[in-house]
Amino acid sequence: MLSSEQLLLILVFAVISAWWWRHLGIRQLALAHARKACQKANVQLLDQSVYLRKIRLARSPVSLVTVERSYEFEFSTRGDRRFLGWVVLTGRRLQRLELQPYSDDNWLQ
Repeated sequence: MLSSEQLLLILVFAVISAWWWRHLGIRQLALAHARKACQKANVQLLDQSVYLRKIRLARSPVSLVTVERSYEFEFSTRGDRRFLGWVVLTGRRLQRLELQPYSDDNWLQ
C-alpha cells in the first residue's frame, strides 16, 4: 500500500509532467507561427527553433487567468546577419508576432 507521501509525490510528478507536455505543444505552435511569418516575409528562420524568454500570468479574452508565453527567434535575409523576432501566446492564442526591422540588400546584387 502506498503512503500519503508517496501518493502526493506521484501526483506532483503527474502534474509537472502534464504541464511540461502541454508546454512542448505550445512551443511547437509558436514555432509554426514563426515559420509562417518568415515565409510570408521571405526571410530565413535560423536554427529552426524558438526560445522561451518570459512566462507570466495574464488575463485571457474571457477574463480568466491564463499563462502568457513570450518566445524569441532569429531570422536572416541572406544568412550573413541575424535579426530577432518575437511570438507572444496567451494560452494557445497568438497575441503578437513581430519581426525586428531589417533591410533587404538583395536588390543591390
